[in-house]
Amino acid sequence: MCSLYLHIPFCKSRCIYCAFYSTTLADELQDKYTDALIGEMQLREKDDVGTIYLGGGTPSLLSEHNLKRLFHNIYSYYNVKDGAEVTIECNPDDITPAFEETIRQIPVNRVSLGAQTFDDERLQFLHRRHSSKQVFHAVELLRNVGISNISLDLMFGFPNETLPDLEKDIDTLLSLKPEHISAYSLMYEAGTVLYEQLIMENEKLKMKDEKLGMRDDELSREMYEMIMDKLEAAGYEHYEISNWCRKTNDGTSLRSRHNSSYWHDVPYIGLGAAAHSYDLKTRSWNVSDLRTYIYNINNGVRPFDFESIDDTTHYNDTITTALRTREGISLETLKEPYKTYLLKNAERHISEGLMRLYDCHLSLTRKGLFISDSIMSDLIFV
Repeated sequence: MCSLYLHIPFCKSRCIYCAFYSTTLADELQDKYTDALIGEMQLREKDDVGTIYLGGGTPSLLSEHNLKRLFHNIYSYYNVKDGAEVTIECNPDDITPAFEETIRQIPVNRVSLGAQTFDDERLQFLHRRHSSKQVFHAVELLRNVGISNISLDLMFGFPNETLPDLEKDIDTLLSLKPEHISAYSLMYEAGTVLYEQLIMENEKLKMKDEKLGMRDDELSREMYEMIMDKLEAAGYEHYEISNWCRKTNDGTSLRSRHNSSYWHDVPYIGLGAAAHSYDLKTRSWNVSDLRTYIYNINNGVRPFDFESIDDTTHYNDTITTALRTREGISLETLKEPYKTYLLKNAERHISEGLMRLYDCHLSLTRKGLFISDSIMSDLIFV
């Protein structure tokens, strides 16, 4: 059983923090791109599929016609498991009565909304095109159409953001009672508008022997701790560094099954420009150019590059994925000499209370979550 990801690279405008491949050519190219996605399905091997995820970009920009075409072909070419988790990422302002009707006609049962913050000034700073009120309206419409699994994204660590500011955002988010929450610190990634702004501001301050930092590390830690405390108090399970979920009335966890496949070494197929695939032995990625992708697919060629996954790469991938999860790394899945290497290098972290060893698993403790990148670096096989 594998996971299926479709990259929909269309956006009406670019958010200043986003480093994902996207374009504003939705009106011009979405029909041709949908054709190409279907063409890639025809070119690729057919597998059993347990989860489907439309990410982006902004999949909610696709027309009802193109969404129907995509799902018709997905279910034609792949053996989709009964009860499969089917997720679509949406911008809150795209959830209109018309889109509500579209949701009724496609097999989506989970929606991920990019709320980010409920402060309208910060939404404008990010160049988000929705308002805080539209998040509430979107959730209401999705509930009306029967979507009982909604994930909301929350961002923290904005310039000049205080703990009371963040607490207000968290309380507002919790009032919507989402089944799933993803919380991320604002990142200044190279190639983004936000990063360029940081460089420009630092150039201005250089003559004053000052530097504009990306964040205050101690404040960032306090913010992350506040998120953990408040979400745990509200009944959410912290199952991955940046992800929390509730349980259904019968006790079923509402973890993101699709994203969990990435953290637990499950094969996945990525369709579309810039999409990645993994089959346990190789990792491949399609060309990050929309027109090149469409041209090649139309000529019966998948434009991609790949790398082979040797034992060392597989071990290092496990460190940076499985260790993000609540369960951590299953030692029973590791070969030698990697298992011995891991246990030896983890000894110091265990003694310092940053990691714990239990039932043939090695995981981060709450204390260890705050310096997870440093711990992972210590455990990488070199």
